[in-house]
Amino acid sequence: MSMRKKIIALCTSRAYEPKNHSFIEKLNMRLKDKCILLIFAINSDIYWEEDRQATEKYVYDLIPYDQIDCIIIMNEKIKSKKIADKIVEKSHEHNVPVVMTDAHYDNVSCINFDYSLGFEKVVRHIIEDHNIRKPHMMAGQPNNEFSNQRIEVFKRVLKDNNITFDKDTMLSYGYFWADPCRETMSEILKWDTLPEAMICANDIMAITVSEMLTDAGYRIPEDIIVSGFDGYDEIYFTTPKITSSSCDVVFMADATADTVLQVMSDGQVKNRSIISEFIPNESCGCPEYAEQHQVLRDLFNESFARHNDDNRVLQQVASSMQMSESLGEMVSHLDCYKTDNVLIAVDSHCLNSDINYFTDEDILDDPKEFVTIYDSANKEMYKPDTFVLPEPAGDGTKDIFSGELKSRIIELGQSGYPLVFNALDYMNRPFGFACYYLKNNDISNYMNTMLATNALSMGIGGYVIVRYQTLLLDKMDKMYRHDALTGLYNRVGFQKLFKHKISNTDLIGEKITVIMADLDGLKYINDTFGHAEGDNAIAVVAKALSLSTPESALSVRFGGDELFSVIFGECNPDEITSSITEYLDKYNKYSGKPYKVSSSCGCKTDIFDKNYNMTQALKEADDKMYVIKKNRRGTN
Repeated sequence: MSMRKKIIALCTSRAYEPKNHSFIEKLNMRLKDKCILLIFAINSDIYWEEDRQATEKYVYDLIPYDQIDCIIIMNEKIKSKKIADKIVEKSHEHNVPVVMTDAHYDNVSCINFDYSLGFEKVVRHIIEDHNIRKPHMMAGQPNNEFSNQRIEVFKRVLKDNNITFDKDTMLSYGYFWADPCRETMSEILKWDTLPEAMICANDIMAITVSEMLTDAGYRIPEDIIVSGFDGYDEIYFTTPKITSSSCDVVFMADATADTVLQVMSDGQVKNRSIISEFIPNESCGCPEYAEQHQVLRDLFNESFARHNDDNRVLQQVASSMQMSESLGEMVSHLDCYKTDNVLIAVDSHCLNSDINYFTDEDILDDPKEFVTIYDSANKEMYKPDTFVLPEPAGDGTKDIFSGELKSRIIELGQSGYPLVFNALDYMNRPFGFACYYLKNNDISNYMNTMLATNALSMGIGGYVIVRYQTLLLDKMDKMYRHDALTGLYNRVGFQKLFKHKISNTDLIGEKITVIMADLDGLKYINDTFGHAEGDNAIAVVAKALSLSTPESALSVRFGGDELFSVIFGECNPDEITSSITEYLDKYNKYSGKPYKVSSSCGCKTDIFDKNYNMTQALKEADDKMYVIKKNRRGTN
């Protein structure tokens, strides 16, 4: 066991974003010789809205805590204290060390940028190097740790430069995001005199402020200076480019890798601090920052160009999956170049068409039993005519290592590249996961995981719903067309089916036989033993009729005890009536009922043609049946 690779779980969001991708690439490069990196990622940010419904968070419930050696939580990427707390709690329950980035936790190794020092560099540059005396700070959320920290830095630099802090004119809140920032900036633009500089607590707000000032006719930096913080890649594509401070993810990845290796070695909590890099740029009046490479611009252009085509292909895949008539057909549609290098596992219960998996609250908390329905490395197993759904492991495991999945995932992890896990969900209910085993570090492949996961969720979820609805409609149709007591066709069902049947001109010239079966003594059974026993007797005769006629026969209950079958083609009416009698004799022998069930039968055979009259045939069969019934009464 000591020679096996360690298994590391990384919890993050939006693994395809350039900074996150760079972090993952660098981290994996440092760990791959000794570790398998499993990435559990959501594709949207929660932004601290803890009560917002985001079913994809289920991916973090798939972590195999009893099988992993260390967990890394990118706290600022997930943006959910509830999720981080839950992962930390479960990790401690299983004695798994945790390394947390961008957060401060007790008994957890924490790696943080020195945001205070980094933000202080930006503020001092604006105030001291550009001699600003009337600055305004756009902070994040009120009472947020990072926002309060940066406000204190702002106040301290003002004090060092003998500038009196005025809360009303020097501080506002943009909540770290574009929309609330836009609302706040709209109010500032109404002021008679604007500040000399807008010092924003992050780059998103700085970009928003810059755009709004430009739209209002102000020049940046000539009329007003703007600065941000965080070093987002977007700051290099604005006009003008935004002054900021870069929290270099490569440094964070190196520090994280070092910490992971150390805590797995000695189990001791390690805390580290990283200095951010100041980025002077055009929005404060400095020359354009020259360190930004053209390759990033090319990546953005390529991603935009590919996005529409990828969406089109995956939408077609999802649509084809939803409209499939069998599980094998649905799975076969996954054979597409956009779903290469993916393993898909779903809860076997969702493939049970008898339940409404996505709306039935009774099964919400049932344990999931994962089965692999697709693995692109073994495409031959997933052909429509040969696909066989695997049996669930039944081992009680509810994570990615359920049953045979463990050995397959570990095998895939030996490639040296990370495995990316996304939750599959539909109608706000999780039902499985996708494991992407990418064969290179190309960021475009990481970007494809988001699009593919959406398509897989829609395709599989839609298929499940459509199959359930089809089954429901079939049941309703059966109820509408079939007699509830006997299961035979009712009058409406027979007439519709018979009309469809005789539209086939190939039947002209074929024999058509009507066999009428009538229960003997129904009134006696009803009056003596009750109507429930009368219904039982009718059902017994109906079953005798159904079992004695060919499978292709149309067996009908027109009402009361009026039962008949219509048979196309050759048949022997005498053998059929004898078979009905034999079935009823056997029933009477073993039923224990205080009455006997018997039936009188009448038959009529014709050659079918376009002038065939079913009503007349039924009357003639009925007349023959009554002759037999009358004769029986006369002999009794």
